[in-house]
Amino acid sequence: MAWDTARTRQLLLDAAVQEYAQYGPVGARMDRIASSAGVNKERIYQYFGNKQQLFGVVLDQELGRLAAAVPLSDELADDLGEYAGRVYDYHAEHPHLVRLMQWEGLQADDRPVPAETDRTRYYAGKVAALARAQRRGTLTAGEDPAYLLYAVVALTVWWFSVPQIVRMMTAGADADTSAGRRAALVAMVRRIAG
Repeated sequence: MAWDTARTRQLLLDAAVQEYAQYGPVGARMDRIASSAGVNKERIYQYFGNKQQLFGVVLDQELGRLAAAVPLSDELADDLGEYAGRVYDYHAEHPHLVRLMQWEGLQADDRPVPAETDRTRYYAGKVAALARAQRRGTLTAGEDPAYLLYAVVALTVWWFSVPQIVRMMTAGADADTSAGRRAALVAMVRRIAG
């Protein structure tokens, strides 16, 4: 029987996503990833190299899934609030991605991160979409599009980054539901975007 390499790789990646989200790249254990995937641990090293390289592949996969699910088209750049709402929805369904990014940030310092050149190019495309919307007059031209993108991302993911702070700040708020948070986010981003 032929070995299904693609399936095995994906089983390992799926298990690694959960392991890295929970324990980070330092605390993750290859034996737990292999056990969860039902695959021999040696396959991890064969397909991905070491633990840090596997973390890079996991991040690349998960960021690619976000990019595919919520692209910043010119139409969404014109309604940046709706874009923020869709990114919020994605993170609500996939909370592990914010945790993976936090783990990456904790160890990044000033060193390059996995696929940094490609990721920088990806964000440059988003900045360019916002710049085009500014030229069309659908976004305020007063803000640098790179800083505007940063503000939108920060507002969107902070709900998932520090849920304990959100809980304390919004204690007793009538609208403190997922739908209420999303609506507030969309409204705030629309005000910022002008």
